[in-house]
Amino acid sequence: MTSTLETSATPTTPRPPNSGRALDFFSGVGVIFMLELRQRVRGVAWYVLLGVFVGLIAIVTVLLTVSLGAFGGDAGGGTFSTIIYFVLLLGTLVAPALSGNAINGDREAGTLATTQVTLVTTGELVVGKFLAAWVTALAFLVSAVPFLAFSSFMGGLSIGSMIVSIAVLAFELGVVAAVGVGLSGIIVRPLFSIVVSYLVVAALSVGSLIAFTLGGIAVQSEVTATTIAGATYDDQTGEPTSCSAPQVNTYPVPRFDYFWGVLVANPYVLLADAVPTEYDSQGNAQDLFGFIKVGVRSAQIPPELTTSFDECDSATYEDDFPSARETIESTVPGWFVGVIIHLALAIAALVGAWARTRTPAARLSRGSRIA
Repeated sequence: MTSTLETSATPTTPRPPNSGRALDFFSGVGVIFMLELRQRVRGVAWYVLLGVFVGLIAIVTVLLTVSLGAFGGDAGGGTFSTIIYFVLLLGTLVAPALSGNAINGDREAGTLATTQVTLVTTGELVVGKFLAAWVTALAFLVSAVPFLAFSSFMGGLSIGSMIVSIAVLAFELGVVAAVGVGLSGIIVRPLFSIVVSYLVVAALSVGSLIAFTLGGIAVQSEVTATTIAGATYDDQTGEPTSCSAPQVNTYPVPRFDYFWGVLVANPYVLLADAVPTEYDSQGNAQDLFGFIKVGVRSAQIPPELTTSFDECDSATYEDDFPSARETIESTVPGWFVGVIIHLALAIAALVGAWARTRTPAARLSRGSRIA
């Protein structure tokens, strides 16, 4: 039955006003949570998906162990960080499909109204579905634990780095689950809400990179380069005896340092920036987290707008490129800003779902099924 008129769906037996509201809330959340989990793991497809994921992780672990071990040193850091990113990638691909129709799918099937006339409140409904979607996404992380433990025994990564990376990964999976559940309550059609969930994930992961690149290219500064070349050397001492006149050239350079803040919302950058970096004896990063962090932190450093090269001056041949440690220590972290942005996005999505799903409803969208 469809309706565009006003509708009212109130609990058949209202709760006593002075009852333990907190206890009642968690009880209702637990009911929805268990129902959602049972529904999600009832089919064989879920276990097949987990099996395929475990197989892929096993292949990646073996290949990384062999390839990184061939270069010598500790391969554990590179293997561990790659597995974490692999879980994040697959989680952000699967979580929108699992959570993007959590609420409007029930509405389309005609079971949402049946739930809303029970003692379960709208807040309990939304939170329960969110927790179920989050736990479902965390199952991929749990299935990767044996391989993470194997890579940790290989060395190259501290306990603190492991704990932080896993915690940030779990947080990001929760954000994606919250966005999917929230949009499923805000948008009427399940297919549309799933597509929009994927678009939000794509905007954070790929869109931020595109915005950063295009912004840096669009805004450019002019570099003035002075070059003194064509030196004449003494045959006996090898010292330069004369040099040509200086040549001055100008060329544009992109200003990525103006737009590096866009990357703080990228979940992959946030993960790398939050994890403490492990260095070797030369100050170079030892894992994928560190390589990505160095690249992002380097974007904060503005380019030199005045450069000079003098062939007659041996000092210009000295290597003055900073190490990864120097680059990271001389720049500022941005992961905490990304955490705030993602947390605000998740809360806004869930609050929007609550506002659109609460009863009694003042007005329903055209074609909405209520029973």
